[in-house]
Amino acid sequence: MFMKSFYLTTPIYYVNSVPHLGTAYTTIAADALARYRRMTGHDVHFLTGLDEHGQKVAQAAAENGTEPQAWVDTIAPKFVEAWKMLDITYDDFIRTTEGRHVRGAQAFLQVLKDSGDLYQGHYEGWYCVPDETFYTEEQLADGKCPGCGRDVQFIREDNWFFRLSAYQDRLLAHYEAHPEFIQPETRRNEVVSFVSGGLKDLSVSRTTFTWGIPLPFDDEHVMYVWFDALLNYITAIGYGDPDRAEEFAKRWPAQYQFVGKDIIRFHCAIWPAMLMAAGLPLPETVFAHGFLLTKGEKMSKSKGNAVAPADLVARFGVDAYRHYFLRDVPFGADGSISMEGMVQRYNGDLANDWGNLVSRLLNMTEKYCDGVVPEPPADADATADDLELRGIAEALPATYEAAMARLDYVGALEAAWMLIKRANRYIEDAAPWNLAKSDETRPRLLAVLYDALESVRIAALFTAPVMPNTSAEVWRRLGIGDPCSVTDIAAESVWGKLPAGSLVVKGDALFPRIYEEE
Repeated sequence: MFMKSFYLTTPIYYVNSVPHLGTAYTTIAADALARYRRMTGHDVHFLTGLDEHGQKVAQAAAENGTEPQAWVDTIAPKFVEAWKMLDITYDDFIRTTEGRHVRGAQAFLQVLKDSGDLYQGHYEGWYCVPDETFYTEEQLADGKCPGCGRDVQFIREDNWFFRLSAYQDRLLAHYEAHPEFIQPETRRNEVVSFVSGGLKDLSVSRTTFTWGIPLPFDDEHVMYVWFDALLNYITAIGYGDPDRAEEFAKRWPAQYQFVGKDIIRFHCAIWPAMLMAAGLPLPETVFAHGFLLTKGEKMSKSKGNAVAPADLVARFGVDAYRHYFLRDVPFGADGSISMEGMVQRYNGDLANDWGNLVSRLLNMTEKYCDGVVPEPPADADATADDLELRGIAEALPATYEAAMARLDYVGALEAAWMLIKRANRYIEDAAPWNLAKSDETRPRLLAVLYDALESVRIAALFTAPVMPNTSAEVWRRLGIGDPCSVTDIAAESVWGKLPAGSLVVKGDALFPRIYEEE
């Protein structure tokens, strides 16, 4: 029996380049949460996709001697391939050029027109084409875009406007009544300050180019790309389609919408105002994470410090890649990353702790028990060390859940690693190689091996959302099923569920150590 719908979205990524570490970071974080919520029995719907309209796309297509649709059709497969490489288990991948999105976006705009929230006007001001964003004179930074630092254009257009200013008080009231709506708290403070400073009505159409969704009531205008893009979160699940009304009612509002901190104003001021105007509920939480930094700078192609995810996956493997970015970078804050840090995390957490534990334990099980999982020991015979190990394992589900509920991936992984490290120390202290020397100590040997194997089974269960391939391989070597198919992780983590008599397989090292000269 599934619990209620759990709807989770990433931003839809702009088709100006192939996926980079930043887009991959957001997507991996969302995937880990989606995987975990499936393991807690939720009916998960995980959405990602592409933003394919706008002036910048039209210009890029022209520069490449092709039409916009043909241009975006060459970019989209690169995102699909990247998410496959990173084992992203999205349930839907939306492109804003799809008919379902176009129809839903036009239906939404018609609702706003009918309610009086749209009006015709004239726009004069500054526009950043790379960011597809309007700015006032006061918002410019030394005459340039405050977001990307590039030159802006002064444009004059007859546009349709959304009465954003009319929703200022309602937005502030919602922030006050629902502090969980914008997370983390530092981002909420930023948005409250921005909205309190006064909102101006927003131009929602363009007339100087044609690559966009035509307005249903004025086909000389195309929809402003941000207004178009934000609507993907509801058009993907059936908004505007009478045949999918039940699906939309089931899925909306979303539980989490993940965004980068650079687009928080769009998602926490414009987006909720749009939903209010259409009479729709707001998402429960918009979570804005920080930037990935190298040597104190945000990564970008222009600075020459960008790294392709495929290059790191080729060197470290996909699970080590996923582990590093969720273990080393607190979600919500800016995080400094480096190749040296990735090697240290790989060798420390994965090769020394996790890989070494699995390797030597399965080797000893084969050597001392012919590869057969022994019978679980009687509770009456448990030592203080046994009880401490078991206590850490039994506390893990609640600790992990609390961390994931606040999107603390670092804390969740630290909880799993407490069990992994204690299991390593448990083996060192018990010294099975000495217990195997005498028949008198064989019962203790079997008890130690079972408890250590059970710790590995449980640890693999809770590392599965981040490292699904490794966890599946560990369970395969234990002779049991696939942890990623579990739908009640709390029940599955009850101590003693590793079946005696299962045959274990040693296998190769999960994470061969990386040496500096490599």
